[in-house]
Amino acid sequence: MIRNIIFALIFVLPMSVAVASKMSLEEQRDTFLLAEKLNQEGKNNQFLSKLNELKGYPLYPYLQYQWLKKNLDQGHKVKKFLKDYNDTRYGGLLKYKWQIYLAKHKQWSEFVRQYGKTNNTKLQCYYFQAKYNTGARKDALIGSKKLWIAGKSQPSECDPIFKVLKKSRYFTREMLWQRFKAAVTHGSIKVAKYVKSLMNKKDQEVAKLWLKVHANPVLIIKQSVLKKKQAQSGLIFAHGVDRLASKNLAKAISIWDTRKHDFTINTATIQRIEQRLAMSLAYRRDKMAYSRLSQLTRPDEATKEWRVRMALREQNWWHVEQSITKLSKETKEKEKWKYWQARASEMTKRPKVASFIYAQLAKERSYFGYLSAEKLNKSYQLSDQPIQVPSEMYRRLKNKADFRVVAELIAIDERREAERQWWYAIKKLDKKTILAAAKYAQELDWKQIAIFTIAKAKYWDDVTLRFPMAYKEQVQNNAKSQQLNPAIIYGLIRRESAFNKNAQSPVGARGLMQIMPKTGKQIARELKERWKGQNNLFDPSTNLKYGSYYYKQLLNQFNGHYALAAAAYNAGPHRVKRWLPEDSPLSADIWIETIPFKETRAYVSAVLTYALIYQKKLKKNILTMKEFMRDVAPG
Repeated sequence: MIRNIIFALIFVLPMSVAVASKMSLEEQRDTFLLAEKLNQEGKNNQFLSKLNELKGYPLYPYLQYQWLKKNLDQGHKVKKFLKDYNDTRYGGLLKYKWQIYLAKHKQWSEFVRQYGKTNNTKLQCYYFQAKYNTGARKDALIGSKKLWIAGKSQPSECDPIFKVLKKSRYFTREMLWQRFKAAVTHGSIKVAKYVKSLMNKKDQEVAKLWLKVHANPVLIIKQSVLKKKQAQSGLIFAHGVDRLASKNLAKAISIWDTRKHDFTINTATIQRIEQRLAMSLAYRRDKMAYSRLSQLTRPDEATKEWRVRMALREQNWWHVEQSITKLSKETKEKEKWKYWQARASEMTKRPKVASFIYAQLAKERSYFGYLSAEKLNKSYQLSDQPIQVPSEMYRRLKNKADFRVVAELIAIDERREAERQWWYAIKKLDKKTILAAAKYAQELDWKQIAIFTIAKAKYWDDVTLRFPMAYKEQVQNNAKSQQLNPAIIYGLIRRESAFNKNAQSPVGARGLMQIMPKTGKQIARELKERWKGQNNLFDPSTNLKYGSYYYKQLLNQFNGHYALAAAAYNAGPHRVKRWLPEDSPLSADIWIETIPFKETRAYVSAVLTYALIYQKKLKKNILTMKEFMRDVAPG
C-alpha cells in the first residue's frame, strides 16, 4: 500500500512540468546513480524515495523506465508513463515490453488497444491472436496468412494463431506451395520439409523431387527427371538452373538455353533466371557477359550499369557509349557515368566533349572529380565550407529534452546508451537542425557520430568535421616506421571506422583500422610481440601499428599498387589475385570499376580519395591520382 502511494505521488508530473530540483546537477547525478543501484538490488521503497527527489532531472524518465520494465504488472502506472513520455525513446521501449507482457498474460483486449502498426513479427502474431480471442476471428485468420507463407521459420509466438489458421477454411493448397517455394528459394530447407509434410500425397512427391533438385541440381540434366506437363516442373527446372549456376555456370547456361522452352515458366521467373545468368557472367568478367546482358528484355538499373562495366572490360568504347545511353536519366547524371562518358569520348577521338565533361567534374571533391582533374592537369579541389550554425539554434538544440538526456548519459559515463539516445533524437530533426547536431557531436569529440550525423543532412563540404586529424602523432610515427605516406593511413582509418576506436564489425573486425583477430595474432607473431588478445585491437596504439604494418605488406605483395592493396585490405588478397586481368595490362580506373563486389568498388575509390584529401590537409602533395591509377598488370 505504501509503495503504491509513494509511486502515485512520483508519477503526478511529467518532466516537462516538474518542479525544479533544489539539488545541484552533480548532486542529481550522484542521486541518480544511487537510485539506479537501489533498483538493481530490488530495494523498491528506497528506490522510489530517491526517484522522487529527481523530478526535473533529464534522466528522470530513464530511471522510471528502468523500474517499470521490472514491474509491468503496474498497468495504470505504465499507461501514465506512456502518456507522459510517449515522445521519448523510453516510451517506445517500455511500450514494446508492456505489449509482450500483455500478450504473455493473455490480456488480449488491452493488447489490441495498445497495438500500433509494426514490422515486428512477434507483435504481429500476438496481434492476430488477440484479434482472434476478442471476437474478430475472420480478420485475424486472413491477416495471419501473410505471416504464415513467409519462407523462413517464424517466432514461436506465432504458433498459436498458425495452429488455428491451419484448421480453418482459409488455409489452402496454394498457401502450402507459396511457403514451400519461398522456403526453398531462401534455402530454408527445414521449413520446406515441414511444409511438405502438410501436403497431400501427390504434392508431397513433387515437393520431394524439388528438394532433390535443390540438393543435387545436376539432376535437371536428365530429361526423364521432370515431366513437362507437371504444374511445378518449370519452377523446379528454373530453381535447378539457379542452383547449378553457382557450381557450373557454363553447364547451367547450356541447359537453360536448350530446355527452357520445354516447360511452362512464368515471365517473371524467366527474367529472373536470365538476369541471374547474365550477372554471374559479369561477376566472373566473362567475355560473353556483355552479349548476355544486352539480350535481357527488362533489365533493371543495376543490370544496365553492369552492361557498361562489361563494355569497359572489353575496352569497346562504342559499346560503352551505347550502354550509357540505356541508363535512366537520373543515373546518367551521376558523376560516375559522366566520367565514363568523358572517357568514351576521349577514346573515340572527341577531345572537346571529353574536356568539357572533365572540366565540370574537376570542380568536385570526389573520386571522379580527382580523376578528371588529373586528366586536365588541374589541382584537386578541397572546397571546405564549414557549417555556420546560429548561436540561438545551437542553444535551442542543446536544451531539447532529448539532447539533455544525451548530455547526462555522457556525464555519468553511459556512452553506449548516450549513442542510442543520440540516434533516436536525430530522427526528429529537420535538415538544418541536423547540421547543428553534427557540430554538437564534433564539440563532444564524437568523431564518428559527427561524420554520420552530417551525412544524414547530405552536407559534404565541412571538410574539418568530415575528415578529422585525430591520433596525428601515432599515425605519423607508424607511417614513418612503414615508409608510408600518413595520408594513406588516414584514408584507411576514415573509411574503416570513421575514427571510432571501439568500432566492431559484424564479422569481428576491431578498432580504428578494423583488424580481424586472426590477422592481428599473425601480425603480432611476425613482429615478435606477445599477443594480448583480440580486445587489445581496440587500443589505438596497437591497432594503428598493426593496420599500418598490414597495409604495407599488401602494398609490397602487389608491387606498390595502392589501389590493389586497398582492395586486398577490404576483400582479401586471394580475391584480388583472382580479379587481376588475364592477358594484358588494364587501366586501373577500369579495373576498379569492374570489381565484382560493390562494397570493394566503393571502398577502394573512397580510400584513395580520402588519402588525397588528407594529403592536402597535411600539406604534403606527394601522392597523386596518376600514381594510384597505374595500369594493373596481369596476374
